[in-house]
Amino acid sequence: MSHPPFSPAQARAARLRIGLDPEQVVSGMAQLGVRRPVAVLLAWESGTMAPTEPELFALADALWCPVPVLMDLRPRSLREHRLARQLTAERLARRIGMDLRDYLRAERDHRWNGTDRQTLLLADSLGLEPDELRGVIGRAGELDGLLRQAVEGRWKQHTASLARLLGTRERPVAQALRTLHQEYARLDERYMGHLVARSDDARLKEIAAERAAWLNALSDRFLDLVGHDSPPPNVQRGE
Repeated sequence: MSHPPFSPAQARAARLRIGLDPEQVVSGMAQLGVRRPVAVLLAWESGTMAPTEPELFALADALWCPVPVLMDLRPRSLREHRLARQLTAERLARRIGMDLRDYLRAERDHRWNGTDRQTLLLADSLGLEPDELRGVIGRAGELDGLLRQAVEGRWKQHTASLARLLGTRERPVAQALRTLHQEYARLDERYMGHLVARSDDARLKEIAAERAAWLNALSDRFLDLVGHDSPPPNVQRGE
């Protein structure tokens, strides 16, 4: 596997920030079971070498520094989120009950094929919120498709599948879908009302554009609603 993302400048800055010399850092790493000469640490800081995953984890602990700071990025991919949690691929695969080869394939191909239970355990192990999980496992297109079907048809039948997709409970998903279904129905009624009344083309285009904008923001709106366990305001019971 390739070396993890690493910022020499951030590593040196982190060491200087807590007032450690290179000898103290490698001594701290040795206490964690990773023994490296001072020359290796200096090579990391100069950018001529890069640490492996175990070396990165030990360095972060020795510097009292979060791994994402040393990577100099905001975790986005599955591997980056795993590294941020200081988990080896073997440990995470074992924790979620997945064959290591299948897990490594998911990281490499950026395609998640885990079961519902494995997905739930993945979210828990990596501390991912529903919207983060959606981006990490690459199911944005699936989410958009299910939401369009839900708001345009019978939303209740999509509750369970959407809850499984996000790795969350069905109750907040059902509340969100009910709200979105009502919002879409109001938009559709307005458009049809103006169509029957034979409104001018400009007005019809304005409403159609409003409907298109609402649909484009559908996933974000849904995730915002699901983020709350209590019912959103002005939501009525029933369809």
